[in-house]
Amino acid sequence: MTETAPKPGLVLLVVSTAAFLASLDTFIVTIAFPGIRAAFPGDDLATLSWVLTGYTVLFAAFLAPAGRLADRYGRKRLFLLGVAVFTLASAACAVAPSIPVLVAFRAVQAIGAALVMPTSLALLLTAFPAHRRPMAVGVWASVGAAAAALGPPVGGLLVEASWRWVFLVNLPICALTLLAGPRVLRESRDTTTGVPDLLGAAGLLVGVGALAYALVEAPDHGWTSGPVLLAFAVAAVALAWVPLRSARHAVPVLDLPALRVPTLWLACLTTGVFAAGFAAMLFGNVLFLTSIWHDSILVAGLSLAPGPLMVVPVSILGGRFVHRFGPGPVVALGGVSFGAGVLLWLLRMGSTPDYAASMLPGQLLTGIGVGLILPSLSGVVGTVLPPPRWGAGSSMVNTMRQIGTVLGTAVLVAIFAGTPDLTDFRHGWLLVLGTAVATSAGGLLIAARRRTDHHVETLATVAVAAPEPTTGHGRRTRA
Repeated sequence: MTETAPKPGLVLLVVSTAAFLASLDTFIVTIAFPGIRAAFPGDDLATLSWVLTGYTVLFAAFLAPAGRLADRYGRKRLFLLGVAVFTLASAACAVAPSIPVLVAFRAVQAIGAALVMPTSLALLLTAFPAHRRPMAVGVWASVGAAAAALGPPVGGLLVEASWRWVFLVNLPICALTLLAGPRVLRESRDTTTGVPDLLGAAGLLVGVGALAYALVEAPDHGWTSGPVLLAFAVAAVALAWVPLRSARHAVPVLDLPALRVPTLWLACLTTGVFAAGFAAMLFGNVLFLTSIWHDSILVAGLSLAPGPLMVVPVSILGGRFVHRFGPGPVVALGGVSFGAGVLLWLLRMGSTPDYAASMLPGQLLTGIGVGLILPSLSGVVGTVLPPPRWGAGSSMVNTMRQIGTVLGTAVLVAIFAGTPDLTDFRHGWLLVLGTAVATSAGGLLIAARRRTDHHVETLATVAVAAPEPTTGHGRRTRA
C-alpha cells in the first residue's frame, strides 16, 4: 500500500514544532542556571556548565550520523524515534536528583534532538515542490532560530515556578507531535546508504568537547597549564583525524564529496561563524541584564523577547528574497542588520539601565538579521544537493551550527574570566560584531560562487560518476 501525499502545511507544522523544541533546549537551560545551582549547592559552576555544554557537544557530534541513519532507514522513522527519545529524556531531566544525573539525561536528550533536526528538514524538503521550498525552509529555520532566542524569556517564566518546568514543558508538545507525525508524514529513504561511521562521530565528540573544555578552563587554570594544553592537543588530533577517516569510510561522518560544492561548504562555514556570534550574544546579554543592570531572571528574559518576535515574519519575507535573488545577498544583508544592532549596544549600552534607547533598538535589528540569515543558510541544502543527500547535507549544516554555538559560548566565558564588568561585556560585543562582519562576507562569497556552481550537476559529477559497489543489501563496501 502506498502512502498518500503529505499535506505540506501539516508537515511544516509537525517538523517545525519538533525542531523548535530541539533548538529551545539548547538555550533555555541558560536562564535556569541560577535555579539549578540553588537546588544543588554542592556542585561548582564548572560542573554545572556541562548541563548546557554537554548537550550542545553531543548534539553537534551526532547530527551527521543521524542524518545518514535517516537516509538509510527512513526519515519519518528516525524523526519519530528522535521525538520519543527526546520526550523520555526530558521527563528524566525533570526528576533528576543530582547534577551528574541531569548531565547524563541531557546527553540522551541531545541524541534525540540530533535525530530530529536533519530528518525534519529532509521531510520538509520532500513535502514541498521546488518553487515553495525557500518559503518552507525559511519558516522551519526561523522557528529554530526563534526557539533559541526565546530560550531566555521562556525559561525566565518557567523558572518562576521551578527549574524542573524547563524540561516538563516539552512533554505535552512532544506527545502531540508523536500523535500527529505518523498520520501526517510520508516515509522516504535512500536504500543505497550504508551504516554511518559512528567511530568518526565519536572522534568529533571528543574533538569538540576537548576544545570547549580547554577554552572554558583556561582562564582559571592558565593557558599553559597541563590540563588545558592536553585538552588542546586532544582536540587538534581528534579534529584532524575525523576528515581523514571520513575520506576513507564508505558512509563518513563528514560528506566530503558534497563539501566540494563551494556553495555548500561556504554555507557550512558561515553557519558556524554566525552561530558562534548568536550564542555569545544571547548568553552575554542574559548576564549583562542580570549582573550590570541587576534585572531579575524574569525581567531579563522578557527584555530579550522583541528580537525573537522579529524572526518569523522577517524569515517569511526573506524566503521570497531568496527565491528571487538567491541566499547569498540575503545572508549578507542579514549580517549587516545583525552587526548594526550589536554596534548600537557598543555605542549606547552603559551601567545605567536605559532599555528603550539602548537595548531595544539592538534587539530589533539583531532579530531582523537572524530572520534573514539562518533560513537562507539552511535552504542552501535543497538547492545544491539531490534529494537522497538532503539528510546528510542538512546534518552538516546543523553540525556546524552546534559547533559554532559551543565555541561561541566557550570563547565568551574565556573573555569574561570570572565576574565580568562593563569592559568585558564590550569586548564580548566586539566578538559578536566580528562574527556579523564575517557572516556578511560569507554571504557575498556564496553569491559569487552560485553564479558559477552547477548545483546538483556539480555534485553528480563528484559523487555519482564513480559510484562505489554495493552489497546485496544496498550497503556500500569500504574502499
